[in-house]
Amino acid sequence: MADDVGDDVGDDGLDLTLLTDLYQLTMASGYWARKCAQRRAVFHLYFRRSPFQGGYVVAAGLQPALEYLAKFRFCDQALTYLSTLRGNDGQSLFPDEFLRVLGDLRLSVDVQAVPEGTVVFPHQPLLRIEGPIMQCQLLESTLLNIINFQSLIATKAARIVQAAAGDAVLEFGLRRAQGVDGALAASRAAFIGGCAATSNVLAGMRFGIPVRGTHAHSWVMSFDSELESFAEYAAAMPNNCVFLVDTYDTIAGVRHAIEIGQQLRAHGHDMVGIRLDSGDLAWLSLQARRLLDEAGFPRATIVASNDLDERLIQSLKSQGSAINVWGVGTKLATAYDQPALGGVYKLAAIEERHHQNSAADLPNDTMSPSETIRWRPVLKLSEQPSKVSTPGKLQVRRFFSANGEARADMIFNELDPPRNVWTMVNPEDATQQRTFAHDRFQDLLIPVMLGGKRIYDLPTIANIQKNTQRELEQFHSGIRRFDNPHRYPVGLERSLHELRQRLMRDGRAVAQREGRRS
Repeated sequence: MADDVGDDVGDDGLDLTLLTDLYQLTMASGYWARKCAQRRAVFHLYFRRSPFQGGYVVAAGLQPALEYLAKFRFCDQALTYLSTLRGNDGQSLFPDEFLRVLGDLRLSVDVQAVPEGTVVFPHQPLLRIEGPIMQCQLLESTLLNIINFQSLIATKAARIVQAAAGDAVLEFGLRRAQGVDGALAASRAAFIGGCAATSNVLAGMRFGIPVRGTHAHSWVMSFDSELESFAEYAAAMPNNCVFLVDTYDTIAGVRHAIEIGQQLRAHGHDMVGIRLDSGDLAWLSLQARRLLDEAGFPRATIVASNDLDERLIQSLKSQGSAINVWGVGTKLATAYDQPALGGVYKLAAIEERHHQNSAADLPNDTMSPSETIRWRPVLKLSEQPSKVSTPGKLQVRRFFSANGEARADMIFNELDPPRNVWTMVNPEDATQQRTFAHDRFQDLLIPVMLGGKRIYDLPTIANIQKNTQRELEQFHSGIRRFDNPHRYPVGLERSLHELRQRLMRDGRAVAQREGRRS
């Protein structure tokens, strides 16, 4: 089935336009009241720190984000609900006229994004949203929800797949995921990160992901003996026999699986393998492998589950275990060791009306003949350096060596004129600079929506998974280390760095003056 992500938006009949924080709507109402709702602005969605103490993130969630944008409408039910909200004086929170504006609203934003499966780093925009400021503001919370979670899970999956070192990884997280939506999103993102299949049948149907699964302990326990349970399962489903062998005694269970496997073979079928779900997985897998090989089943797989993650898989591989398929559930679908990516959505530039007669900027949506438009870059200051945002209309340029290895990523401001020689500055240490002249490069953000209409051909989820693998292969293996990963060079183009420093100085000077007045 095609990778149709649209149906997981609004399946319960609710208007997901209200999947937002209230302050997005109060700010939108404020822009409308000031008659500046149509002023164009640029927002960037990015994260500040790589998760899992790792060295990278796999971008994911673009397709469901685009589906959300395509369906963005305030339906009558949503508007009726908003009309019931009250302020602290008991009066309506939102004016009726503003609600009518919301009812007529159709998105006209432009969106640039990194394709799903792209390897990205802190402070790089994953999305750039440009359009009327009120529209851009209303999109913040939902876009963060979609991109943050799916990028987090895709990254976790990529780490687990790396630890498996070529063995198949199956995503088994449905029963432990954070709700129905979380389970579906996790299955999709895990496949993007490299998982071979999922146990989640709805995700399989909806996204075109292969599904895997056989039986659980309850099947075994419902019969008088384990041997009988295996025999009955083989009779019912001879082409899907992976026997769960640890309900009572694991080694005895392996022997029972072999006995039924021989009966299957006599009837023209093959036993696929066995699954271990408890105990000393390394030792038990070696014992099982010996028994299976001696019985003439060298191709039977040994599947392991039981609270696996990348570090436990890496440990079991280093112990020489005979496991060759890994079922990973809780710690993948919930991103167990870091439950959030921490992405943010920040205003970076706003169009400003400049009056030739030097009159004050007028708060309305209609230009006068004496007005000209220009972009004003803005940033957010913070006492924490990592929380200071980057101004401008940003793009990310990735430079490559002659052999195709990614060398460095430079964030630059598209509002600056192009040049042939680029100098990249480390924003944490301006003495560290690199110059790029005739290097191969690729700009990561590509147009996906223009004037509120999608202009991007959605790839299949299988092609997104392949893109993830290609992307990871472009980087030095050091960035994929689980402990103390290599820090890939990311910096600001020199004029952007200077702009950022100037705005920081100006902003702090203004804050000091205002502080003295208060």
